[in-house]
Amino acid sequence: MQPAADAYLDTLNAAQRRAVIYGRHVDAGGFGAGPLLVIAGAGTGKTTMLAHRVAHLIVEGVDPQRILLLTFTRRAAETMTRRAEAIIRKTLRRPDARTPRSALLPWSGTFHSIGNRLLREFAGNLGVDPQFSVLDRGDAADLMDVVRHELGLSSRERRFPKKDTCLAIYSRCVNARESLADTLAAAFPWCGDWQSELGALFRAYVERKQNIQALDYDDLLLYWRELVREAEFAAEIGARFDHVLIDEYQDTNCLQAEIVRAIKPRGEGVTVVGDDAQSIYSFRAAEVGNILGFADSFEPAAEVVTLEHNYRSTQPILDSANRLMAAGGRQYRKTLFTDKASGVRPAYVTVEDGDAEVDYVVGRVLENREAGLALEDQAVLFRSAHHSDRLEIELVRRNIPYVKYGGLKFLEAAHVKDLLSILKWGENPRNEVAAFRVLKLLPGVGPAIAARCFEHLAAADFRFASLPGFRVPSESTADWTALCELMQSLASAEASDPAWQGQLAMLRRWYRPQLERRYDAVDQRLADLDQLEQIAGRYSSRERFLTELTLDPPAGAAEAGDPRLDEDYLILSTVHSAKGQEWEAVYVLNVTDGNFPSEFALGDPSQIDEERRLLYVAMTRAKQFLALVVPLKFPVTRQHRNGDRHVYGGRSRFLTDSMLETMERRFHGVRERDAQGGRPRPQRRIDVGARMRDMW
Repeated sequence: MQPAADAYLDTLNAAQRRAVIYGRHVDAGGFGAGPLLVIAGAGTGKTTMLAHRVAHLIVEGVDPQRILLLTFTRRAAETMTRRAEAIIRKTLRRPDARTPRSALLPWSGTFHSIGNRLLREFAGNLGVDPQFSVLDRGDAADLMDVVRHELGLSSRERRFPKKDTCLAIYSRCVNARESLADTLAAAFPWCGDWQSELGALFRAYVERKQNIQALDYDDLLLYWRELVREAEFAAEIGARFDHVLIDEYQDTNCLQAEIVRAIKPRGEGVTVVGDDAQSIYSFRAAEVGNILGFADSFEPAAEVVTLEHNYRSTQPILDSANRLMAAGGRQYRKTLFTDKASGVRPAYVTVEDGDAEVDYVVGRVLENREAGLALEDQAVLFRSAHHSDRLEIELVRRNIPYVKYGGLKFLEAAHVKDLLSILKWGENPRNEVAAFRVLKLLPGVGPAIAARCFEHLAAADFRFASLPGFRVPSESTADWTALCELMQSLASAEASDPAWQGQLAMLRRWYRPQLERRYDAVDQRLADLDQLEQIAGRYSSRERFLTELTLDPPAGAAEAGDPRLDEDYLILSTVHSAKGQEWEAVYVLNVTDGNFPSEFALGDPSQIDEERRLLYVAMTRAKQFLALVVPLKFPVTRQHRNGDRHVYGGRSRFLTDSMLETMERRFHGVRERDAQGGRPRPQRRIDVGARMRDMW
């Protein structure tokens, strides 16, 4: 099929088009390109550009199987693939044709999912079992806790870090390529006295993972990096791909950048897309230096294309955002502009205190709703989750439904983890974390009995056929017999069985009595398990289901009541959770020094720069209306409930006079309200004294 000229490029602006078509036909056939860096400002059509880049490569003759597309979420990979497929079908004049997504881009996915595939392929070279288990964050923390307890670190006279803190320290060391001492000094100074104990804990944790043939999230990158440190493996993997495209490059950590450089040391075919001004995840070990230093890390330097045409916000909002970043440190300078009709200037709103802040936000939200703007088209953003506490109380009191993002994951629900643990143990009998969770579901079985049972299984070379020989408490005999039969059935099933989803029905029959005995709200929990079974239908194998669900779990939200029962609901979100989203109206709370920037960032120039970027991300979520709200007073903690001691806050250092020139200044004071309905208190005076006298 011949392409319909290059009509598919007509919808792109000049900068997008330049990025999409970058490259040349090579003598040996095909289409090649040097390293390319695309700096995509907020709202500038990054996804559109990247999808067209993928489509253009395929139209120019690049084999889709030789394209590696790395993203940070599975949804992003699927979106990119779907858009590229649509462009290709239209371009090649085949509107009725449909190429299976897996065939179009078989190597698209997250860093972790691609790493998982490669590690299973090269497992023999790495000394790991190809059927290794992948531990999610919860399971990894539980295993860390087991090792922590065995080393006697949970019974110290002085406070030793909890399991989640230990895992966070370990993860930062691995992903940031920092020494334990540097990590403790930079991010966990209160744990500094435990450096030697933490080192011993992490070594024991690594050994335990190796013994049970399990890898955690960090291992998927760490093992991949170790694999490509060897020149022959790096060359073999790199030779598979003519083009490597990476989305959100500003969010990569040191390990990810090292992997890319190892497989493509000269940068041939490498396209990275991102925005250094939106690098806000250093607490996850993201390294902004990866994108800032990308172009100069090659000889000759990478081509740099900057996207500045914004399709989201009005120009007044962009003017304020541009002024904010103009005062920042090292960055790729850009000036966002738009063709959208100019709207109102962003509002700089000073309020007396937290009550006035809530009063302003709720009042403006309802005012916009009456003007035809749905609640779900409005968002309240904040630096830290607890900043919305007072607002949430007022929303409940006024019967305004809302959803707060950054809540629990679906897979963190106890009953869902229970069911998945049974499946994980069947997949890998050495999975100690899954085994302990399953065994403790039985009546009368606690950690000690579970440990003895696992030792019994290990002595029998992890053959489930040995389980019936272990004696359990009498109250769990019937459930135990059924569990033994279930585990043997799971272990004997073929890993590639296309009808593997039927195993979930067996699991649920055994698990239901345990669910009814252990938890409340049984009907709701059973509905969750129904959803899990439906999700399973999308996967061709049990291993793929467990791994993909662990690496990219579906997200949930913390809700006020059930907003789905209402026609509409307001969005509440931390700024970190809001990245990648957009709303017609955005209200940013507590834009004061100590919040933007955070008090914990003061004194560290690199952290101050990131805090500036965080406010930039918040501001550029708005399409039509933006309000930065600045309380003047903050109550002093630990005082009588009727006390009025307070301190005065200062506006954020980021809100310079130059930036305020682009904004409309307002002041909002809270009106007195009655205790019942929240309505403004009437001002009419009542002469009660005269009435009392007239009674006599």
